[in-house]
Amino acid sequence: MAKAIHMMVRVLDEDKSVDFYQKMFGLGVEDRFEFDGFTLVYLKNPENDFEIELTINHDQQDAYTHGTGYGHVAVSVDDVDAEHARASELGVEPTQVKEFHRDGALMAKFFFVQDPDGYKIEVLQRHGRYT
Repeated sequence: MAKAIHMMVRVLDEDKSVDFYQKMFGLGVEDRFEFDGFTLVYLKNPENDFEIELTINHDQQDAYTHGTGYGHVAVSVDDVDAEHARASELGVEPTQVKEFHRDGALMAKFFFVQDPDGYKIEVLQRHGRYT
């Protein structure tokens, strides 16, 4: 059985990205590996062992394009309204909180933020399948 262990995004500014993921999601640097031409930084928190891998290509000057394939990564939180307020206080500019209902019941309550490189992150209320 396969186990998801990390997702990777290419970023321009390591410090900005590490700061964003730490402030917004409590992810800290677990490992950092410098190679000729690029650096890998692995971020995680004590709540789980899934990591975000930041790849910093040393010669990259222009912003990366996301094309039409990237959608988002999702995290779940205990109180989506409190996290929305906190994101606003951090100046992250979250989207409005939305709710999806199915068969008359709440399916999902969520909002989105974007990291410094424009990658979308969905923040979901822990509920139902999103625990």
